[in-house]
Amino acid sequence: MTTITPYRSDLAPGRDGFAQLLHAEWTKFRTVRGWLIAVIIAIGVTAGIGVLYGSVTTISCAVNNGKWQYGEACMAPLPPTGPGGQPVIDRFEFVHQPLPGDGSITVRLTSMTGLLPGPNAMEPDSTGPGPAQGQGLGLTQPGLEPWAKAGIIITPGLSQGSAYAAVMVAAGHGVRMQWNYTADTPGLPGAVSPGNPRWLRLTRAGDVITGYDSADGTHWAQVATITLPGLPRVVQAGLFATSPDETRVSPAYGGRSTIDIGPTEAIAVFDHVTLSGSGGAWRGDYVGTVQAGIGEYHQAAGQFTVTGAGDIAPRPYERAAQLGSAVTLSDYLLGTFLALIAIAVVATMFITGEYRRGLIRTTLTASPRRGRVLAAKAIVIGAVSFAAGVLGAAAAVLIGAAILRHRDYYQWPASWPTEVRVIIGTGLLLAVAAILTLAIGTVLRRSVATVAVVLVTIVLPYFVSVTPIAPAVVGEWLLRLTPAAGFAIQQPYPAYPQVTADYSPVSGYFPLAEWSGFVVLCAWAVLALAVAAYLLRRRDA
Repeated sequence: MTTITPYRSDLAPGRDGFAQLLHAEWTKFRTVRGWLIAVIIAIGVTAGIGVLYGSVTTISCAVNNGKWQYGEACMAPLPPTGPGGQPVIDRFEFVHQPLPGDGSITVRLTSMTGLLPGPNAMEPDSTGPGPAQGQGLGLTQPGLEPWAKAGIIITPGLSQGSAYAAVMVAAGHGVRMQWNYTADTPGLPGAVSPGNPRWLRLTRAGDVITGYDSADGTHWAQVATITLPGLPRVVQAGLFATSPDETRVSPAYGGRSTIDIGPTEAIAVFDHVTLSGSGGAWRGDYVGTVQAGIGEYHQAAGQFTVTGAGDIAPRPYERAAQLGSAVTLSDYLLGTFLALIAIAVVATMFITGEYRRGLIRTTLTASPRRGRVLAAKAIVIGAVSFAAGVLGAAAAVLIGAAILRHRDYYQWPASWPTEVRVIIGTGLLLAVAAILTLAIGTVLRRSVATVAVVLVTIVLPYFVSVTPIAPAVVGEWLLRLTPAAGFAIQQPYPAYPQVTADYSPVSGYFPLAEWSGFVVLCAWAVLALAVAAYLLRRRDA
């Protein structure tokens, strides 16, 4: 009788843990040379296109003797920058006195009127620096731009881009307290008229500024309290009026961009003006580039009439082209789309390759808990894609911007936290897109079909949204509902509710905030993973 001795491995018994499963999936990935090459290509195209953009981009301007001119000489004067480093618009008529130390200013605003460009404002003969010119030609008409502003302001000086705090009435938006260009808090609603005046007050205590409003001058309500760090002992306090240029929809890009029609004016009437802590004379200055016919004030019998044009607000990126420069942080990341395609192919093959060769049976035999297998694959492909995205985006942004600075070209400023968020966000975008692709591949089990679905659901909606192929409302909803919403995480510049501009996708803005759009992409990935895990358990390998 033959005795058969069962085989016993020399290896000590151990658990088939998740760490071992992760290691096994990583070993699969790194041993396939084609996948590693594709990841390196993803890094290379992201970085290479950013560097190329910084190296070859040119800025063109008007034709001179039949030839286009290029370079720094073409650009308009660069915009001033605010305390946060963002480009700003800072032009207004300012009637002021020095305020040494603590104190307050109180006024009553009784009237706001103004002028807007007329129906013929864009005619060839509509030249002239101010909206008051050509009134008989239909080039101007009475009216107020909705964000025309008049009120009181405290600021260190008259330099453009200075820190400030102001409480004001915006023609179409009621009382507002605004400071340092980007911050905005509402107060009393409603328009101003002699029968419906607004009382405004600003108080200073060191670096702390508090704004108040009132309908009757007796019952006051606090609008906001803010801090302007580093205010000098002597600041300027007074009255101001300003009114932004009117914009209208342009027929270009399917009617989804705006153009400036011309300057507008705001005419504000103040009385009951009290400035405590100062005893000087009032002085009128126009902050910003002085233009004939724009900015003046009259004082008589305790009443001030202040006329101004311009704005005190952040300058949206949508207006970058008006300076002759549209080089922005997102321009360096045009290679993200090619990188995404490369990553999608790798993520697809990471799962469909096993089905095609029958290796999925071996994998599921070694690790029968199928949900863990899918989770391990998702972690590996997500981590690899994240690293590729961060490395490529960092090289594109940092090297591309350095080359552009060396060439003395202007880049629309972005803060360093924004740059970090965009770089890391690119990595997160590729990681979640790779996980979504892996889940789709698990469901479809076919490489070509998986890549096609990914391109149709992620890349195609983005390009439809930023081109005039579809109406603006269609593009905006695509960027709200489809996985393409995740590209919002790369948006470097915010939309400002207090500034009228074209905030459509064709101008580089997303309908959802940066992280909100990314959450939409994550939701699609989670949903796809749930479906993939269910089908992986239910179907035969």
